[in-house]
Amino acid sequence: MPQEKLLTVTTIILALWVILIITWERVSPYRKGLSFFREGFWIDLVWYTLIQSYFLKILIFDYLIAPVQHHFSWSAIQFVKDWPVAVQVLFFLVTHDLYIYLFHRFQHSNKVFWRIHEAHHSGKEVDFLSGSRSHIVEIIINQTIEFAPIILLGADPAVIPIKAMLDAMFGMFIHANVKVKLGKLKYIINSPELHLWHHANYQEVFHANFSTKFAIWDHLFGTAYDPGHAPGNQRENWGLGYEYPKDYFLQHAFSVKRFNENNLLKYRWFKRYYNLRPAILSALSALRKKSVPKTETHQPEIFNTPLTPHQQEEILQ
Repeated sequence: MPQEKLLTVTTIILALWVILIITWERVSPYRKGLSFFREGFWIDLVWYTLIQSYFLKILIFDYLIAPVQHHFSWSAIQFVKDWPVAVQVLFFLVTHDLYIYLFHRFQHSNKVFWRIHEAHHSGKEVDFLSGSRSHIVEIIINQTIEFAPIILLGADPAVIPIKAMLDAMFGMFIHANVKVKLGKLKYIINSPELHLWHHANYQEVFHANFSTKFAIWDHLFGTAYDPGHAPGNQRENWGLGYEYPKDYFLQHAFSVKRFNENNLLKYRWFKRYYNLRPAILSALSALRKKSVPKTETHQPEIFNTPLTPHQQEEILQ
């Protein structure tokens, strides 16, 4: 299949997958009552998904991988070029997923690398779009290590769009606010059943459920946490145990220097910029509440203990 046609096909599949996941979240939510336009929605969609992804794609492929490819000869180690495309895709899916598991686990145990990962855990309301929230440095590291071997080892050009599509589909699925049971498959394939626990603010799961696509890594290396019930539904049960900036640029600055975002509100220009998105979201939320009647939901009793900022600091030491 020509590359342009393949890009069109993968884009259509991805668009249909987005529609399916959004519908699924409305029909069978993991956490009931979450708004579609939840806190941080526009930051995740506009800044992380669209703007950041666009520019990092150019940086990674054109300025990091391309120079290495052009200045060195890789023909001697291009052992995958004669494999069927399906086998190539599976090979890079499995090997990269193992790398992601190991690097992800390392990030949760290292103070410096936690700084470039905490953004991914900052959301209090996790949904299909939450997976896109990742620090620039984290994306540069992971996607360079992901796509450089595909190119340098001589894989078919079709592998890149296919794998990128599968990455996006899995990323949306495991973060989606959907209630799903995979049965015995949960020991092999990752799902919200396990990964949403990883985004909960609990001591028990800070060093657990690191897998992305294949849950087998957590079961194989003893880091799986599956208590059989969902986390609590209060804000303190999710995300980080400490205050985190809501602005895209300040989120990156926060990884370098800790500060209080509210202190910047004394500047008029920043206050206007900072309050623009919340004002729009509040208006949309008010319209939605008028059209949807309130329903009471019963939350099961949870026995796990949310992490405090001090406890998170101790875990990272």
